[in-house]
Amino acid sequence: MKAIVVLFDTLNRRFLPPYGAEGIHAPNFDRLADRTVRFDNCYGGSMPCMPARREMHTGRYNFLHRSWGPLEPFDDSVPEMLGEAGVYTHLVTDHQHYWLDGGATYHPRFRTFEFFRGQEGDEWKGQVADPDMSDIAPYSSNHQLRRQDAVNRQYLTDESEHPQTKTFDAGLHFIDVNKDEDEWMLQIETFDPHEPFFSYDKYHALYRGSADGEDAWTGPEYDWPDYKRVDESPAQLQHLRDRYSALLSMCDDSLGRVLDAMDEHDMWDDTMLIVCTDHGLLLGEHEWLGKNVPPFFDETIHTPLFVWDPRVQRAGEHSDALVQTIDFGPTLLDLFGVDLTADMQGRPLREAFGTELIREGALFGVHGGHANVTDGRYVYMRSCVTPDNQPLTEYTLMPTHMRGRFGADVLVHAELVPPLPFSKEMPVLRVPALAPTNPVAFGSMLFDLETDPGQARSLVDDELEMRMASLLVRLMRENDAPSEQYVRLGLPESGPVGAEHLVLGRADAGGAGAAGAPGAADAAVSAEEFAGTTIATRTVRELLDDPAAREVLRAVLGPMVDGPLPAEAYDMTLVDIATVTVGMVPVEALRAVSAMLEESRA
Repeated sequence: MKAIVVLFDTLNRRFLPPYGAEGIHAPNFDRLADRTVRFDNCYGGSMPCMPARREMHTGRYNFLHRSWGPLEPFDDSVPEMLGEAGVYTHLVTDHQHYWLDGGATYHPRFRTFEFFRGQEGDEWKGQVADPDMSDIAPYSSNHQLRRQDAVNRQYLTDESEHPQTKTFDAGLHFIDVNKDEDEWMLQIETFDPHEPFFSYDKYHALYRGSADGEDAWTGPEYDWPDYKRVDESPAQLQHLRDRYSALLSMCDDSLGRVLDAMDEHDMWDDTMLIVCTDHGLLLGEHEWLGKNVPPFFDETIHTPLFVWDPRVQRAGEHSDALVQTIDFGPTLLDLFGVDLTADMQGRPLREAFGTELIREGALFGVHGGHANVTDGRYVYMRSCVTPDNQPLTEYTLMPTHMRGRFGADVLVHAELVPPLPFSKEMPVLRVPALAPTNPVAFGSMLFDLETDPGQARSLVDDELEMRMASLLVRLMRENDAPSEQYVRLGLPESGPVGAEHLVLGRADAGGAGAAGAPGAADAAVSAEEFAGTTIATRTVRELLDDPAAREVLRAVLGPMVDGPLPAEAYDMTLVDIATVTVGMVPVEALRAVSAMLEESRA
């Protein structure tokens, strides 16, 4: 047997024709659906990118214990297990997080691997002089990454030079060389269509914002949104969605090349094909852009999945089974006859082709965010009940973040604690954590996807909340969730969920309020309101280095000022941070800090 996994990043199912999308040029996804089983109830689990990949390796959730980070020494790894069983594993990818601190232990689990540079803000080409960024729309986050991206794009002027193209070139080369061999697994993984939505004119031409073929947006280039509330004009937002669609169409062309190779080499009888993603994102839905900051609505967490299993030979069908990212690894183990480990929570997808119920509920979330559960119809999003979103801790033996190591200011508070149930008798570090957003700003929510697929109306129903909260608690316990999570979420670590644990319709208990309006959050931050003020012109680092300003921040914002803060936060202004987070720095706190600082300068 052989297996090919085509992994896209940020593939939104609502933009795919097999899932009902209209006006999207993606004929190869239609072709794929004709050759595979399309899963209609696939959900992500641990968010976002690298936590999802950790699930693919380990077959278990990780967001209740850890934020973005590498594979841990105690983690199972499916590619490594396959290799030990005699299966040749090969990775081709342009996903730059693999060669950063927070992802550096994933790719060595494959027998061989190839990297292709230039995606997003990949620290690739060196240029001391600042690039021309005069035609780029204003932004609040990722300043250094955007500068680097502008440098990188100078070397990607032709589609043949694009890292996505090179990644698929390499995957097809592996197939051509090894088509007559047996017992191998190939993962073709591209960062696209993740933002920035950078593609080429021939794809842009497929999408125009007006009937006469002209783009209605005439402002600066906008293909990389901040994760924030929508304040774009309709034309600018449509331009952004068109840029995403164009990049998706480029992905569709690349997918077609893989399907062509499988046809040409007659591989369908002995080769599994899995086409999947880690998550989607919001492109204006719910009045939000991006992910991680707002709750994980359907557009972000309800993912596309296509599977061809040569043992089952089912094609052109769909499955309603509730499946997740944690099932991908066990599916590969099952194909090659390798036993799952006791720590794995995923199930082989072959079981979902029939009528067997492989799970009653799916758990999903991000470290420090809502803890969420769905049974395939109802979605329950449980917020923290503590206004500071504490207690929150990391459990790790690999103290690194996405782009850097845990700082000394954090690790001085680390404790070595007894082994976790799944850490294979290894003690672990318990480290205090601060989430980049606060779910209390949104409250808890409950949706019925059957009657409200757009998740516009949060329900207040005690009986239903009791059932979904009980399902959430059961899955948390099965995942060996740490005690702090039950405290943070106001749920029982032992015993049944009772009426005292219900929060919907009880605004003082972390509910969405009687109106149940989802995603309301705090009042939006207006950059214009603070234009020219200290908090809009001086970085957090500069404010913290000023003893008087630091005392003002501490007086208004409390212990958060003394860390731990994400590394990027130090080079942002307080207004920037408030724009791209929710609940961390409310508008009233901004006004108070601004007034006190301006008064001290007078």
